Amino acid sequence: MTMFALGEAAARVLGGMARAPGGATRRRSGTPHRTGQPVRRDSMEAGSFEEHFFRLPARGETDRMLRAARAALDAGRRLRRAVRTEGRVLTAAERACAGLTAGAVRVYQEICTLARLNGGRVFPSYDHLAEASALGRATVARALHLLEAAGLLVRQRRFCRVEGEGPRYRQTSNAYRPTLSGRLMGLLPRSLRSAPIPDDMAQAQADRAQAVAAMEATLSCRELAAVTTGGALGRMLARLGAAIDLRESQKGSEPQTQS
Repeated sequence: MTMFALGEAAARVLGGMARAPGGATRRRSGTPHRTGQPVRRDSMEAGSFEEHFFRLPARGETDRMLRAARAALDAGRRLRRAVRTEGRVLTAAERACAGLTAGAVRVYQEICTLARLNGGRVFPSYDHLAEASALGRATVARALHLLEAAGLLVRQRRFCRVEGEGPRYRQTSNAYRPTLSGRLMGLLPRSLRSAPIPDDMAQAQADRAQAVAAMEATLSCRELAAVTTGGALGRMLARLGAAIDLRESQKGSEPQTQS
């Protein structure tokens, strides 16, 4: 009788642990997640990287990107037809181009519009993209994956802090940057490709990059963190770099003992 009572009590306890109070989701370890919404992998804290992630598009650049995306959609249709009729084997870049859909281009159009209107700062929610493109959330999610695979989009997941007891976080909207990859441009008509830069400009860019690298090599850890990283992450790395600099300076000032 005692063993039965213990077993029944244990079953009730385990049954009650299947769901946290208030219906919160549970982690794999069995303990309740503090926010009920775990932060996804590869996420970065909002406000710690946007300064270096977003880029102000040049005049007419977003229109050129959208024309390239539409041309890539047409090229993808021709590639799929070549696979069906000729049995053509596609390369990785061609497969990514052939995977583009009309819905993906509609989502890309909204992202380019936001980039033009907001100075390159693009972080819409899935609901906003679904409403603007008249597509479902699942279709929007698939479209973003296809755009990323084709080299038309750079996406960064973000999380933010939740005010309350203890450090808590929640997932927030992603950050997006429309772009054009070199492997995709090779599949588009020549009229949409960028003209190669002159040799003297290419040499000037290489010299500038070399000068910047030489300048960064002379900086302390604190200065390097402050220059290369902004936001809360940059301030944290600057404090860590200052501690490293202090420790290195103390090592240099310690008297050398002779054996």
